[in-house]
Amino acid sequence: MEAALMEPVLVLNRLWQAVNVIAAKRAFSLLASGHAQIVHAEDESFEVFNMMDWVDFSRHNPPLSEQEIVNTVRHPIRVPRVILLSVFDRVPRKEIKLTRHNVFERDKYTCQYCSKKMRSEDLNLDHVIPRHYGGKTTWENIVCSCIDCNSRKANRLPHEAKMHLIRKPVAPKWRPVISLAARGKKQEAWKHFLDVAYWNVELEK
Repeated sequence: MEAALMEPVLVLNRLWQAVNVIAAKRAFSLLASGHAQIVHAEDESFEVFNMMDWVDFSRHNPPLSEQEIVNTVRHPIRVPRVILLSVFDRVPRKEIKLTRHNVFERDKYTCQYCSKKMRSEDLNLDHVIPRHYGGKTTWENIVCSCIDCNSRKANRLPHEAKMHLIRKPVAPKWRPVISLAARGKKQEAWKHFLDVAYWNVELEK
């Protein structure tokens, strides 16, 4: 199988909301059956193509990379980066899991006490209200903290340690799961349609 057929394609419902990421092979199947169209973004404008129009577009606008081409008997076809479903208009409902990685992502790998941005291995999670004060493991009580600030605060409230949060922790709004993005597969063409959410093991409550 051509590597290009395994390239990730963002799927939009008919309301133009991101709902999934699929392999290009599956995307071509949806396009060929008429269940989807291709969305092509260029210079902040969007064009929508059916399969036949996309084949013609590919002939006159060859991509720069071989990884973006699927070779057919007649013509090479560009791999679509975003497709628009014809009938599906729902958005899956699910909460973002409270994981270490997701907290780091929400806080942009930045200590919420000293504002220093660090690598994940140099960061900890801090309960703003410590557990022995009844603090819960929730989005509103967990923040990213560097090791030094975490040690300094210890099992105290921030004001007891003379420390202040740079922003109030909140639960992030949900966006569709784009698991391939976590493996470096996020495409530039997707930026108009999504914010990446990462899913890992849920933190123990």
